[in-house]
Amino acid sequence: MQPIPVQASIAQLSAALRAGLLTSEQLVQAQLARARRLDGQLHAFVELYADEALASARALDALRRAGTTLGPLHGVTVAVKDLFEIEGRCITGGASALPARRSTLDATVVRRLRAAGALLIGKTHTVEHAFGGWGTNATMGTPWNPWDLATHRVPGGSSSGSAVAVAAGMASAALGTDTGGSVRIPAGLCGLTGLKTTHGLISRHGLLELCPTHDTIGPLARSAEDAALLLDAMAGPDPADPVSRLSPVRRVAGEQLQRPVAGLRAWVLPAAERDHVAPEVLAAYDTALQAFQRLGLQLVERALPQPLAEAMALAGELMSAEGYAQLGPLYEREDLNWDPHVRRRILLGRQTSAARYQQLLKARAGAMAAMTAAMDGLDVCLFPTNAISAIPVAEVDELATPLSRLGRFVNWLDLCAVALPVGLSPQGLPVSLQVIGRPLAEPLILRVGHVFQQATEWHLAVPPGLQEAAA
Repeated sequence: MQPIPVQASIAQLSAALRAGLLTSEQLVQAQLARARRLDGQLHAFVELYADEALASARALDALRRAGTTLGPLHGVTVAVKDLFEIEGRCITGGASALPARRSTLDATVVRRLRAAGALLIGKTHTVEHAFGGWGTNATMGTPWNPWDLATHRVPGGSSSGSAVAVAAGMASAALGTDTGGSVRIPAGLCGLTGLKTTHGLISRHGLLELCPTHDTIGPLARSAEDAALLLDAMAGPDPADPVSRLSPVRRVAGEQLQRPVAGLRAWVLPAAERDHVAPEVLAAYDTALQAFQRLGLQLVERALPQPLAEAMALAGELMSAEGYAQLGPLYEREDLNWDPHVRRRILLGRQTSAARYQQLLKARAGAMAAMTAAMDGLDVCLFPTNAISAIPVAEVDELATPLSRLGRFVNWLDLCAVALPVGLSPQGLPVSLQVIGRPLAEPLILRVGHVFQQATEWHLAVPPGLQEAAA
């Protein structure tokens, strides 16, 4: 028997499944075996759905043999961040302070993934209530970045377990959320493609909310093409989510991704912001910009209408205010075992008055209008995803936010963005760039990402020591 390509993209796996070179059952068995072998160290999963996944795989294989496929994700696996309701399964939100409860419904996005043929392989760890960029969790444990098996390095957060599961070949893709970078940060640190979607493009019904004005749902995957396939399955209006909206383009994968990018104008990181980015990140970023130039993009530098530090601070204040509104009464309790770092961030929100909250919303609206004007004549922004590569967990300063500086403003301004692997640091750790677009510009940013990935191979890299396929 040939080795099972557990680290292949969804597009590659789907082609193998269609050609009869692989069955869904074989894929699931191989990924479960890999999870059983690796997850004791990597700590990506809260729970593996082994029996359910195998049963679903056999049923999907039978449908395929009968000539029926449910959709473009037929037979591939998706891991789900432990913020989403899955009927009959436990949900913790990354918190051990309260007993885990069993969900009585499926999140809309879970139903849509299943309808497209995806099968759920398990629930993944998250920063407690998704409030943190390092990926740490003081009570339920911090997943291990698979790019360094000798040193426990941060995976990035808050979609930490989702990124680790995909990077290590334990799932074909994963579901994450992005409130201030929580899909893009871990995707960047773990060498994946991560999509931050426009607010409301994917229904949040069945999601444990943190900051309703900023919370978005997006996939972590191996390529921009995979992200487009997942987006097509998940996006669309939902009566159960009053802020959900219809995208002007209902299908992104396929011909949309093949259109040329030559002539597009791209805003690059202003010189004033480069001082806050590590040299190894800048080196890979600048090399990636040269690749985009060879693809025909025109690079433009101009000042940002609002400094990133200011946007980060205002967004953080709004996140704490809304987080306190959602969770404050629970985090006020001193008898419960909360992650102390998350508790501190949540309780900051009680300082925000109703008047100050209204000021924040007004400031956000003004900043969004200023960014729209500043992007006039430009198509996308090309900024680094993270200012640093993954550091050891032992060196984390929970009061510092270097991983949020380049990501949080995207949520503050309700932009969309896709994080792409663009190189490795001298230590062999992933470096990432994000293609940022206006609201609802997912087709454009994914096209730019796909064309870049067709011309480069960074998205094909896998962690050292984990290159072998599982038999």
